[in-house]
Amino acid sequence: MISFEPLQITLIKRKISKMEFIKLLDISSATAAKMWKNEYIAMKIIDDICNKLDCKLEDVIVYEKSK
Repeated sequence: MISFEPLQITLIKRKISKMEFIKLLDISSATAAKMWKNEYIAMKIIDDICNKLDCKLEDVIVYEKSK
């Protein structure tokens, strides 16, 4: 399973609110909600996150083996 927990930690460290994040990426609140629920989003959005936050993939997602 892919988890967006690292993204949430990155946003907290950078003091970026969820609304600021949504505006920065120009994404819908539905897309953001998918991330908070660890659901599928397009790789393009993950690429945009890395570019706009100037961070690495591991600052956005992590793979956790399903139980």
